Amino acid sequence: MKIAIIIIRSLLGLLFLYTSISFFLHLSPEPETTGNFKAFNVGLMASTYLIPLAKSLEFLCGLSFITGRYVTLSNLIILPVTLNILLINFFLTPENMPIALFVFLGNIFLIYSHWENYKGLFVAKG
Repeated sequence: MKIAIIIIRSLLGLLFLYTSISFFLHLSPEPETTGNFKAFNVGLMASTYLIPLAKSLEFLCGLSFITGRYVTLSNLIILPVTLNILLINFFLTPENMPIALFVFLGNIFLIYSHWENYKGLFVAKG
């Protein structure tokens, strides 16, 4: 189990680092978009802050996953991002579902593997 955790954490970390660094340094061209996904993408870009915010979180969580520090916190921070990746791909670009499923399920797997660290969030204090 420990080896699986390290592998999934490292793969997610590398993926998050690659996509965020690629975005900020313009290392790869923007993929061609059409239809509803193009309209959605135009709206995201028009917000001017949402994509840079998500990519910044991906960068920080990617560093965390690679170094193995603050993984518990990073799992929670990146969860809404991975959920949105999954839903955007499910509804707008189903051809990208395999990578979206890997990212989301990998995040869920890491949360499950560190579940002892989250138990305190669900205990009523009185």
